[in-house]
Amino acid sequence: MAAPNFQGRHMRQPSKNTLLKVVILGDGGVGKSCLMNRFVSNHFDEHSFHTIGVEFLNKDIEINGEVYTLQIWDTAGQERFKSLRTPFYRGSDICLLTYAVDDRTSFRNLALWRNEFLYYADVKEGMTFPFLVVGNKVDVSSEQREVSCEEARAWCMENGNPPHVETSAKDATNVEQAFSLAVESWAHLEAKLDRPYIGDTVDLRRQQPEQRSSCCLSVGGNTE
Repeated sequence: MAAPNFQGRHMRQPSKNTLLKVVILGDGGVGKSCLMNRFVSNHFDEHSFHTIGVEFLNKDIEINGEVYTLQIWDTAGQERFKSLRTPFYRGSDICLLTYAVDDRTSFRNLALWRNEFLYYADVKEGMTFPFLVVGNKVDVSSEQREVSCEEARAWCMENGNPPHVETSAKDATNVEQAFSLAVESWAHLEAKLDRPYIGDTVDLRRQQPEQRSSCCLSVGGNTE
């Protein structure tokens, strides 16, 4: 019996994505949950409650022809929840340092959040880790704004020069762009390393990303 002829048949390969763990940090009330929810499910809840501990959602995103599955971790901003959130820092690929443009205290605390993350995530080289600085709530009036874009970018220049973006989870300004910029920053830093990235992958035939929502944005900074 002649062997079956498979010539010309399309041999379908398993579809696999790069899995990136993204943690969102910042003071309580800056809109971390709103940003996540707006990004994942395009939903905004003006009366959402503060996160207790941590929660996470998945969403696929395509950047430059590559598909990434983002595992986004929303963390509680209150100090009393520190022991609940810090164990989840390890293994993070990207960190969003978030403040509200109408809350100067949340901006001043960016350094504290950055240092906390570097310590508990056991990151040795903070200057080369892919941080993204996010100023949320740009939907507020100019009279309510307490932190200028220029001031935030100056902070970035002094702290490793991470990309900076201003968002609004409320009206969806720059939310999608913020997460895209975070992935691009990660990919840029990975490309600078003289080794291929070997990480977790997700079989899309077995796992369907869960859906949910997010909050605010304006793009700036330098990924170089």
